[in-house]
Amino acid sequence: MFSLKPDKQYPKKLYSKAVIRFQDCDPLKHLNNAKYFDYFFNAREDQVATIYEFDYNDYFEHNKTSWVVYNHQIAYVNSAKVSERIGIISSAIYFNDDTLVTEFVMTDENCTHLKAVLWTTSKYIDVITGKKTPHQPEVNAFLTAICVEGIDFEHINLNSRIKTIKQELLAGTFI
Repeated sequence: MFSLKPDKQYPKKLYSKAVIRFQDCDPLKHLNNAKYFDYFFNAREDQVATIYEFDYNDYFEHNKTSWVVYNHQIAYVNSAKVSERIGIISSAIYFNDDTLVTEFVMTDENCTHLKAVLWTTSKYIDVITGKKTPHQPEVNAFLTAICVEGIDFEHINLNSRIKTIKQELLAGTFI
């Protein structure tokens, strides 16, 4: 089961690469809009398991709690194309007592050109009752350790965040 290591510095932005697969593209060789979610979620699951040593299944079995998607906001900025090598950056950008917002960013392989941005808001639930429940203290400690600082999620919108991401990618400061 996951345990926060107090002496470990946890990266706040997780990065991995992927290749856009032919079967995930439309006849124009663009990544199908629905497939962006698969690339984002698969990357995040692998990143969190590898870098944070977090096993979702084990955690949920022991704690009987889970995050359930409440909503998504997505912007398709530039098409990802068949056989293209891409970068996927994921990070927790906001949390409160029962909510987590994860930001997903897809770029070209060199992390200079933005492809898409997704914000996923999840609610923390008790899997037995199916109702919202507050994060346990250890979950709050974990989220505090991994949440990106300096993003005022409650006072920005996705479009303004995209502008900031583009500027940071151009300057080489996003990751």
